[in-house]
Amino acid sequence: MSTIITTGGRPDERSEQLAVDAAEVLGYPIIERKKRSVVRLQQEYGADVIVAGKDRFDLYRIGMDEPFFFHPNSAAFRLKRLMKGETDPLVEVAQLKKGDSFLDCTLGLASDSIIASYITGSSGKVMGVEADREVAFITKRGLRSFPSESEQLVQAMYRINVIQVDAVQFLREQPDSSWDIVYMDPMFHSPIEESTNFTALRQVGVHSLLTQEWMEQAHRVCKHRVVVKDRFDSPVFEQFQMEQKIRPNTKFHFGVIEK
Repeated sequence: MSTIITTGGRPDERSEQLAVDAAEVLGYPIIERKKRSVVRLQQEYGADVIVAGKDRFDLYRIGMDEPFFFHPNSAAFRLKRLMKGETDPLVEVAQLKKGDSFLDCTLGLASDSIIASYITGSSGKVMGVEADREVAFITKRGLRSFPSESEQLVQAMYRINVIQVDAVQFLREQPDSSWDIVYMDPMFHSPIEESTNFTALRQVGVHSLLTQEWMEQAHRVCKHRVVVKDRFDSPVFEQFQMEQKIRPNTKFHFGVIEK
């Protein structure tokens, strides 16, 4: 048994229904909590645990210190800056504009896709590809249900289409020049210590290095450009002959390949 679903310590009708929803989508069994800790459930069933709470899902993989759950992370304050007329590094580098189509091949918590969705608007198209089944499910549900007083954030999250599939496999099936921007943010090859928000995400997800086929397919599928975000000292910029966009005083840079 790889994964089980349970409720919070004190389940109510809402959490019980969320557990049923997850089971229907993922096909994992629901295990009654019976006041057992997550660690005990992991030990008894030899499985990872998805906890359906009152308003979110928490994923506890065996050995994780903290659970993975959806939250907009940096997208919330980045969006506020954009609404004030300030700039955003991704928007500038990708040259995003209203009506563009944006394919995020490494969705994760969808922070960059949220920003892309805000910029491209209702006339644009944003799709997030996530290889990890549980991460895709939790992020997809979170994008539809995360509570926020910002209507702009809610709408941007809602417009993102999430698909659970391997990125290279998905790219192979796309027509030539079918997406304006193809974007990748692979897990940093060395963690940025200050980025504590991504600790849980690093412990889940599918950790894949960019490959020659991945980049070739991305270039074929993009209409305008391929954009990659990685650490400033990542070898991928030179490896794939990308134009490295230097960002002073920051630890992540962008690489761009124009069509």
